[in-house]
Amino acid sequence: MAEERRKGQAQHELEPAERPNERVREPDGTLMPVTARGEATRRRILDAAEAVFGEKGYHQASVTEITHRAQVGQGTFYLYFRSKREIFLKLVEDLGGRMRQAMRSGAEGAQDRLEMERGGFAGFFAFARAHRQLFRIVQEADRVDQATYREYYERIARAYARGLRKAMDAGEIRPMDAETLAYAMIGIGHFLAERWLIWPEAHPGQPSQETLSPDGTSESAADGAPHLPEFVFATLMDFLQYGLKPRHPE
Repeated sequence: MAEERRKGQAQHELEPAERPNERVREPDGTLMPVTARGEATRRRILDAAEAVFGEKGYHQASVTEITHRAQVGQGTFYLYFRSKREIFLKLVEDLGGRMRQAMRSGAEGAQDRLEMERGGFAGFFAFARAHRQLFRIVQEADRVDQATYREYYERIARAYARGLRKAMDAGEIRPMDAETLAYAMIGIGHFLAERWLIWPEAHPGQPSQETLSPDGTSESAADGAPHLPEFVFATLMDFLQYGLKPRHPE
């Protein structure tokens, strides 16, 4: 009931730029914008939701905080999302789609599977660095809606496994179970990002001044958000090169 009252009150807070005919309802009931202005507003609300959920967690966050961060009225919020739960689940879906796109973009132009892994991982680490609350948000989805949580990882794994099977068929990597390998690679990326990009503690005794930029070159992390250390990426690529290398008869 409280949620319904808030929605009713919010109808008086619509921004003049927002119009109902700027949206279309998807099969799942989601209202999607059909104009550039509407898409920009939806994007701003999702970005604000990422910040609020990342800082406070799902249960402590509120629609009021999200709209305040996005600088929109609550009426505008409810033009695009029906509840806090809906925007949280759409955020997980949105982050997953953008992360997969970052990986695809990083791998563009690769001539073989190892080059694709290098570019894909570089794209992934750059995305994780730019979205430092990614893993907290995704892990919390397991407690909010397990189907959304599983779909986040399953969509990554399905695409990954398809690419691995293609590389196996071409003889670029040795034959293995592609789905098992896909989930193993996802786990590697996840925990390397957690350890060197997300966790605040420094790792004593390890070099950290040289870091890897999104294009795979070394640079210094001067903006306060660390890049992946170069030695970590080199270790990963060495492991992949020799771990995936085809076996040739003696």
